[in-house]
Amino acid sequence: MPQQNLYFIAIIPPADICEEVTAFRNNFKENYNSRAALKNIPHITLKAPFKIDAAQHTDVLQWFSSLPVSPECFSIQLHNFGAFPNPNRPVVFIHPVITPQLKTLQSQIIKSFETAYPDIPVHYHEHRFAPHMTIAYRDLAYAEFNKAWTDVYCDKEYSAQFEVNSFYLLQHNGARWEVIAEYSLY
Repeated sequence: MPQQNLYFIAIIPPADICEEVTAFRNNFKENYNSRAALKNIPHITLKAPFKIDAAQHTDVLQWFSSLPVSPECFSIQLHNFGAFPNPNRPVVFIHPVITPQLKTLQSQIIKSFETAYPDIPVHYHEHRFAPHMTIAYRDLAYAEFNKAWTDVYCDKEYSAQFEVNSFYLLQHNGARWEVIAEYSLY
């Protein structure tokens, strides 16, 4: 089997918001024994991770740089916290308010991906976009999730807003995700 690269597409907030999100992630590390989210830069996923043969790396970059997306720059409002309370894999996240621009951008990326890479299945949840900025997952035990969610995060308030001027293609380097391309919105 040929070597494959792992990619995903995301919106990355500005540094000050990344610092705030990282503080929440550190709270989970220190108080709820969950550090997995600290391995990734804070982001809102637009296209979930996908594998493509390493020989097609240049094609992926070309596809990304020529995405047919229509939204211009737009604002994202982050508002409070949410959770996916799956007993096997609970997740706590910051909730971005869904706007028509955000929904359109994600939908256009998914449609373009399906056209460019018809042999790579797109997960059903990508057609039912539920944007989130993860602060705890994977190594978050359900008992710790319950404690964090019930005692703190279900009622905790958080609000931030930022302009989306671009989004990014990231590639996993074997240890962590790296930004390899930027798509600027106008």
